[in-house]
Amino acid sequence: MALEDAKSQVDTAFTRAQQRGYSFENAFGGATSFLRRSYTKDLTGVDLAITGVPFDQAVTHRTGTRFGPRAIREASTLQPYDPPYGWPTNPLDELNIIDYGDVAFDYAKVSDFPETLTAHIRKILSAGAGSITLGGDHYITFPILRAYAEKFGPLGVIHFDAHSDLWPDDDLSRIDHGTMMYKAVKQGYVDPKRSVQIGIRTTTEDYLGVHVIDAREVHEKGVAHAVELAKSIVGDKPTYVTFDIDALDPAYAPGTGTPVWGGLHSWQAAAALRDLAGINMVGGDVVEVSPPYDTTGATAIAGAHVAYELICLYHWARTQR
Repeated sequence: MALEDAKSQVDTAFTRAQQRGYSFENAFGGATSFLRRSYTKDLTGVDLAITGVPFDQAVTHRTGTRFGPRAIREASTLQPYDPPYGWPTNPLDELNIIDYGDVAFDYAKVSDFPETLTAHIRKILSAGAGSITLGGDHYITFPILRAYAEKFGPLGVIHFDAHSDLWPDDDLSRIDHGTMMYKAVKQGYVDPKRSVQIGIRTTTEDYLGVHVIDAREVHEKGVAHAVELAKSIVGDKPTYVTFDIDALDPAYAPGTGTPVWGGLHSWQAAAALRDLAGINMVGGDVVEVSPPYDTTGATAIAGAHVAYELICLYHWARTQR
């Protein structure tokens, strides 16, 4: 059946008859929506909207993450043929998932961007759907968290990263990917007592009460230790998962703006995300994929896998908890 479908399916981002089910379209052709889901702005009956934020004007070093959403979508064309490996359920068959496209914004009016993005996510949430966002630099998580906090109150956050993004900065007019978590905590969007950062390997003087499981602790004590601790920290309340691709070691994800050695291995990230099943995950993002710095495409492939695992976590929270 799959072979016959592959002979006839093309551009299923626009031609698929329903939101659920696999796509067997050739990976090397056709319109590259995420996982070949329907491109649509119609949120009626949607469980989960995948959306892109091609914004990189908040970086401290190398730009290029504006091309991240497009590259992640292209990499995801290898994945919509089969159920997700390691999961007993299949969100592609059991959830109405769409590709909501990218947020529209004026690149020359950077100061307008935060509210534009918050409104974009607010619209998805008000329709009763969740969101998985493809970045973009890590600043984008701050406006997203504002929309989520409006609906759910202060959130627990599981934050995979090499950097804490807790640089002190009380000027809300500054747009900086290294301060997004600081501002989210200070603005009350994030409950630091229910938040944990995994993979950290840069210095931060004050973590503002956020728990830290650095990369060395993951390497030495294992993924199971990190996951058990993370689950105990976030508990059963609404939790947001943000995954900076530089949580991975540059050997696995060289295409990022601020790479740091000593990071997580791909298998560690995959195992951690799968074993987080059971958290009350209400949304998530994968950020900092910068295709210009990786001619192999490996970083975008990693980003696509992370996004699929986030979909699985969201699905599990809706159906199995």
